[in-house]
Parts: sequence; structure tokens; C-alpha cells
Amino acid sequence: MTTACIALMGAATAARAEDAASTTKHKKAASAAATAATPTQIVATQAQIDALNKQIQALQSQLQALATQQDTNAKAVVESRAAAEKAATAATQIAQQQKVTDPKDNSLRLGKGLKLTFGGFIEAATIYRSRNETADMATPYNSIPFKNSSNYDRDEFRGSARQSRLSLLAETDVGPDTHLGAYFEADFLGAGTTSNSGQSNSYVPRMRHGFLSADWNDTGWHLLAGQTFSLVTTDKLGTGITPRNELLPAGPDAQYAVGFDWTRAWTFRATKDWDKKYWLAIALEGPQASINGSTSLVSNSNTNPGGSLLNATANYSTDIAPDLVVKFAAEPGYGHYELFGLAREFQSRVAGQNYTETGWGIGAAAVLPLMPKVLDFQASTMVGQGVGRYASAGLPDVTVNPYGRLSPLTEVTALAGLVAHPDADWDLYAYYGLEQADSKAFTVAGKAYGYGNALSVNTGCYTENSSLACTGNTRSIREVTAGYWWKFYHGNMGTMQFGMQAEYLRRDAFQGVGGSPSTDDTVVYSAFRFYPF
Repeated sequence: MTTACIALMGAATAARAEDAASTTKHKKAASAAATAATPTQIVATQAQIDALNKQIQALQSQLQALATQQDTNAKAVVESRAAAEKAATAATQIAQQQKVTDPKDNSLRLGKGLKLTFGGFIEAATIYRSRNETADMATPYNSIPFKNSSNYDRDEFRGSARQSRLSLLAETDVGPDTHLGAYFEADFLGAGTTSNSGQSNSYVPRMRHGFLSADWNDTGWHLLAGQTFSLVTTDKLGTGITPRNELLPAGPDAQYAVGFDWTRAWTFRATKDWDKKYWLAIALEGPQASINGSTSLVSNSNTNPGGSLLNATANYSTDIAPDLVVKFAAEPGYGHYELFGLAREFQSRVAGQNYTETGWGIGAAAVLPLMPKVLDFQASTMVGQGVGRYASAGLPDVTVNPYGRLSPLTEVTALAGLVAHPDADWDLYAYYGLEQADSKAFTVAGKAYGYGNALSVNTGCYTENSSLACTGNTRSIREVTAGYWWKFYHGNMGTMQFGMQAEYLRRDAFQGVGGSPSTDDTVVYSAFRFYPF
């Protein structure tokens, strides 16, 4: 349109110039030869002048019409943009002030920007064990009975709804790149006399998670404080190092799986990410030591019964510093990879003096999408001294040496698994896990001390109700497990699913006097779960 306007303006200007030249020429001709011009010639000349004037007027009218149309179009564009911006602003305000009606979004908006998201599930589960362990949804792997126990030849069946959970996530945006959050989650698996500060801080009522978080996305910094999974726990593919995205074994066993590295305790964590591809995190975590034995040649002290607001029937290690965990994670384009280091301090008091021993661990993990969104492979491992607390089987961290001091045990954990999603309704999984400890044995004057001592008496481990001793320590625990989840209902009312899992467990003890006893257990879970949100 602009080009047409310019062309018309040029034509009009040329016409004016031509008209002016013609007029001047005719005037001179008329002045010079007025006496020679005939009336007919004068009329013809005037007609030419009138025709040129009409052409000029027509071109001017076209030019004015084009200018008017251009102004109208520009005004319409401005008004359209303003209307679109107004509609977008109104939609944003409505979404922030009203409850979200999308059935897939279970959140509420309150005030000027607080978002509340409810979660959890109701579970109706059953447990069958071929060896009676008198346990609920969490299998105590290191307590599978040997043949000397009457529970070795007893089956166990139990039904439970106590793993049902409730959760609440609160979020708000302080600015376009600053986000604050708080998360709370609880279940009903605690018991008053078993409350402790061990692996899962299982106090009653049983709080699984309770933490605050702050994220500055423009700088890549993230802070977390409260109770949640340890930094040693493997994170999901595509999430780097972020809370509530831990890659937990898929089954209903509340103790997860042998070889899985985790705790759920107090923590303070700082994380830095670079373009959501590389993460580095450091965490201080609530300490607690799992101690084997107490017999020594001298008096010693390394635990105390719970005091104010702690469980008086449980023993607590005398810790002097938080555990320290540092982890690096990378997602360079294919897969998720982690490396971490762990440092711990163990203290005992012997003959009026304090003694401190250092524990350590290093670990790695990887998650590989063998078939993206269909089949994933995961593997994790940890090796160190004094790391038993950080794995599912519950092997001890330290033992007491003959002189009353604590000696960290060398241990290794490993877990490998495949998880398949053949379609939106089915999840299939299988895992193999191992946890193993080396002996830390001492012999003084023919008497056995420490952990895994070859002089430990195992002669009574093979006969039910034997009067002989069965004192062998656990050397290793292995597990093979497989299961599935079938999501048979998706809709506005939530999700309903059913799953089953079978576990085969083997517990082997160290060689001692009378042999190296072993035992096993077969566990079958079933679970209905309803996720209303």
C-alpha cells in the first residue's frame, strides 16, 4: 500500500508540472500570436487544460483515500493488540484468584499468589512372608530368623492400610525467578515404642517429609531445610538434584529394596545448577550411628536412652557433628549420572576420655533410558566404612573393639533394576540388590570381640530352640524382586491401581564355630491404591 501511495504522489506531481509547463507555453503562445489564433484553437486548448485539471483532482482523491485506509488499518492493529493484552491479563487474574477446574490439577490458589497442592493415597495392602518376622509393610531384612527360631517354620500373613499417605505442597512466586515452597507428608506406620532417629526418623505421628525450599532460577541457586530424603538418594532422570524427585524402588515395600541407599532425616542443603545440565550440592544431615556389640575389656559409653521429647525406650548414639554429603549430577543429553561422597563422625567415651572415629563413603548412580518413556535401566552403588545406616538392609555402621572404642565396618551396597512402561496403564519392574559387610574381628586371650569373628559360636543356629549359642553376625543380604502396577481407572475422581510384588531374600552369616548359617524368606505383597488428587 505504501508503494502505491508513492506512485500516485509521483503521478500527481508530474501532472502538476506538466500542467504548469503547458499553461505557461499556451500563455506565451497566446500572447505572441493572439491575433493569429482562431476561436476553434482557443476552445481546444482550454479543453486540454480542463482535462489535465480533472486528472490531477482524481489522483489527489485516490491519494487521500489510500492515506485514510492506512490510518484505519494502523488504528485497528493497535486496538487489536490492546484487546489481546487485556484479555490475557484478565485470564491470568482469574486463574490466580479462582480454583483451577482442570481435573488433572489438584491445586488451589489463595490470596495473591499462594498455590496449595494436595496429594497422597489410600492403600489397602496384604503381606505374606514364608518366615514370620511379625512386621508390617517394611520388611526387616536383617532380622530373617535362622533355624534355631520357631519363627523359621512359620508363615506370616498381614493386612494393612497404614502406609496410606497425606501430603501438602505450598508454593509462591516472589518474582519471575524467585520461588518459595514448603512440603509436608505423613503416613501411619509409626509405633510409639519404635520411634527413633535412625534411618527414617520414625516418630509418632510419623512425619515422612517436612521441609522449606527456596529457588533462584536466574542464578541457579537452591536451598532446602527440614526433613527429607538424604542427598545420597538417587534422583529421577530429567530432574538433576531436586527434592520430591527421588527415584524410589517401584514396589509397596516401605523398606524399599536391598541395596537402595537412603535415609529420611533432618537436612540443610545448598544446590547450584548450570543450565539445568549440571548440579553440585552439599548437605548437612542429621546423624545417628548403628552400633554392633558393647562387650570390651574396659567400660565404655557410646549410647544413651532418649531424653526430653525423644523415645525413652530407644538408645541414641552420642553424635558430635552432622553427616556431610556432597553430590555432583549431570544430564549431558543422554541419561542421568551421579557421584557423591559421605563423611561421618562416631564418638565413644572410654576410661574418662572421648574418642572419635571417622566414617566415609563414596557412591555413584546412573539412570539410562534404554527405550525413552518405555524402558529405563538404573544402577547405584556405595562403598565405605560406617555407611550401613544409609542402606535398606540395616547392617551396622560400627562395632566395639576390645578397648571400648568404635571401629567403622567396611561395607558395600549395590542395586540394579529395570522399569518398563508398555503403556499408560502398566508399570513393570525388577531389581537385584546386595549389601555386604567385611569382618572387623579382634581376639584377646582367646575371646572373640568385634564383628564377624571366626570364634563366634554358631552351633545352635541349625536346631529349633537349641540351648547352644547362635551368635553369628550377618555378612550379606541379597534380594531379587519383581512386580507390577496396573492403573485400571483414570478419571475426574483420581486414579485407582492394583499391584503385586514378590521378593526372594537371602541372609548369610560369617563363618564361626559350627559353620556359617544362612536363611531366606519369600515375601509377596499386594496393594490397592487410590490417588484422589
